[in-house]
Amino acid sequence: MTRKTRFRLVWFIIALAGCALMLYPLLWMVASSFKPEALIFADRSLIIREFTWANYAHGFTGVGGIPFWTFMMNTMLIVVPVVIGTVLSSSMAGYAFVRLRYKGKKLYFALMIMNMMLPMHAALIPRYLMFSHLGWIGTYLPLTVPSFFAVASFFVFLFVQFIRGIPSEIDQAATVDGCNPIQIYWRIIVPLSTPAILTAAIFSFIWTWDDFFSQLIYITSPSRFTIALALRQYMDAFERSAFGILFAMSTISLIPLFVFFIACQKYLVEGIATTGIKG
Repeated sequence: MTRKTRFRLVWFIIALAGCALMLYPLLWMVASSFKPEALIFADRSLIIREFTWANYAHGFTGVGGIPFWTFMMNTMLIVVPVVIGTVLSSSMAGYAFVRLRYKGKKLYFALMIMNMMLPMHAALIPRYLMFSHLGWIGTYLPLTVPSFFAVASFFVFLFVQFIRGIPSEIDQAATVDGCNPIQIYWRIIVPLSTPAILTAAIFSFIWTWDDFFSQLIYITSPSRFTIALALRQYMDAFERSAFGILFAMSTISLIPLFVFFIACQKYLVEGIATTGIKG
């Protein structure tokens, strides 16, 4: 074994140990979801000495007469429009910044970058007042409608950097063939931007699914609660004896994220490798 090989082996072992350390809390939560409540903190190992499905059975009954599947469906009612709106509007904005010529483009791009650096909490009160004036508080509209207006500057920047890598000669050839800017976007830019589209879809899906703060602000009715809000209700409803149920439902809530990420992992890596994240 050469010195270089030994060096790589040592770093591989260190990285593997670090991954195991980071995964331990997640694995402990999953293991604890199958343990009786009394053993969760009494036995903190990953070994399940007494197996039970009771936590899942109680968890699926829901809270306040609302089954857990309702919370899952409520979450999907937010996630799906957000993903569609984010991908559609961000790709259009990125295309406009890169390919179209119009007055004030550099200023608008600078404002977009500034918006990406602005903490979301800074605009929380003005946005809440605006949505309250529109009568949207208590509905999903404040969480879904803005995504159709390219408010996610990170994804706009991602598409800008990706589209810059597409040769402009393709657009010129399409223009000669009679395509207008909309046709160029739909027939050329969108098909060639598949890696960036899937990357934006993956991140927006995960971030929206895990979002708690925004949903807590705008959703008021328990029947409209998402998974993030429902998990908090499990603790309030069952008080101190709900950790097993909480861990069980948290495990269930991670399954869609895990499946979606594994299914799209190849495209996520490709999208990051071919967008402006590489500089």
